Amino acid sequence: MKLNQKYFPIFDAKGMLMNHFITIANIDSPYPELIKEGNERVVRPRLSDAMFFWQRDGRKRLEDHIESLKQVVFQKQLGSMYDKSLRVSCLAAFIADHINADAKLAERAALLSRCDLMTEMVLEFPEMQGIMGRYMAMGDGEPPQIIDALAEFYLPRFSGDRLPLSLVGIAVSLADKIDTLVGIFSLGLKPSGDKDPYALRRAALGILRIILENQIDINLIQLLSQAEMGLAKIVRAEAVTALVYDFMMDRLKGIYLERGFSADICESVLTLRPSNPNDVEYRMTAVASFRKLVEADALTAANKRIRNILRKAEIKDALKVDAALFREDAEIQLYHRLRAIKSTVSPLLQQGNYSSVLKELSRLRDAVDHFFDEVMVMAEAPAIRNNRLALLQDIYRQFLKVADISCLQGQG
Repeated sequence: MKLNQKYFPIFDAKGMLMNHFITIANIDSPYPELIKEGNERVVRPRLSDAMFFWQRDGRKRLEDHIESLKQVVFQKQLGSMYDKSLRVSCLAAFIADHINADAKLAERAALLSRCDLMTEMVLEFPEMQGIMGRYMAMGDGEPPQIIDALAEFYLPRFSGDRLPLSLVGIAVSLADKIDTLVGIFSLGLKPSGDKDPYALRRAALGILRIILENQIDINLIQLLSQAEMGLAKIVRAEAVTALVYDFMMDRLKGIYLERGFSADICESVLTLRPSNPNDVEYRMTAVASFRKLVEADALTAANKRIRNILRKAEIKDALKVDAALFREDAEIQLYHRLRAIKSTVSPLLQQGNYSSVLKELSRLRDAVDHFFDEVMVMAEAPAIRNNRLALLQDIYRQFLKVADISCLQGQG
């Protein structure tokens, strides 16, 4: 009625579909009853067909279609819809365990999720995909969590579409999209230009929206790795988890640019490769507040200087500071200031209070400036030089617990 005939269906006060519809004519006819009869005559056979398919499909349970999914190819190298359903069910159970959902229900919902593809109703009316599965599961007496998940796992279908809300539905929806992303990337078929035949950009944005808007506390890198393990028996690719992660971070950056964060603030956080997308906005908000402080420009410049010094010195491993090796008052003062601030910062980090962390670290400004004015970092004695590099490395790493502020552009 809606898609083909552009009719408006009518619902009662309880949201139940009624046996009426509204249509619009582009002429002011003296015989409106003829228009009414003509539209009824068009839609009646299609509704009759739908009833026929509904009754035919009702002779089987939804789970009776699982085996027949072996006949439908998902992707030539990635196997059938049956193979995909098995992978998604394992991944959905894994996700459910991490978001306090019922893993067994998530596993079963994933197994049933594509079964309605094999019904006569969906073969005749493809737009019933997902909807038919929900109604068949309801008729089969499946648990409410599974019924809801079957209605939600395709969500979001398009930009701005509603999201799955039930925990089981979230687990299945995430698992399905992640399996598709990792599988297609494993074949080297990532989107290029405007070509995206597997709708991977939409899948990535869907995953991120589900995590962000439902405030899901989950490790994205761990999920991608788990999906890669599930696909390892049929396809292997180098660093596919990293490739998919980078692809998703590009989408995440776009989300935050639209929300008004500047490109350098996005870079300062995303360069840390955060595992939890839900943590990113807190960090970006903290950096945005930090750059308003009077100390921000000086500390940003100092961090850039420290980063360059450490790179030129080719410092890769963590160095250990030895207080006994300090010679100058400026380095001793900086060391003690840093120790005091670290003791304050530690509980703030555990609370995720990133704004307060950066505010505390901003108290290093005077000591850092004094250090660079008075101390020769690259001293001739290796032990003295390495100790000073260790102190700078420690400062740099404290900031990196929130963001890499050396990425920020000066505000003048």
